[in-house]
Amino acid sequence: MTQIEHPHYYNAGGVEVIDFIDAHGLNFSRGNIIKYVTRAGLKDGEDELTALLKARFYLDREIQRLQKGSKHE
Repeated sequence: MTQIEHPHYYNAGGVEVIDFIDAHGLNFSRGNIIKYVTRAGLKDGEDELTALLKARFYLDREIQRLQKGSKHE
């Protein structure tokens, strides 16, 4: 179960990304930005560029949401 709940790449730098996201009250898109940036190049089978492109996808979504003036997170 440890591999499912706490893979090595979730705890890079000694802090679980989910704990950081929760502590800062980040919405889904912002949480995914943090998640993909912090684990870029660490997840088995996923190259660094792929993770950063995923982060950019969520960053672009968040920017579009703010540009539209949406209050929804």
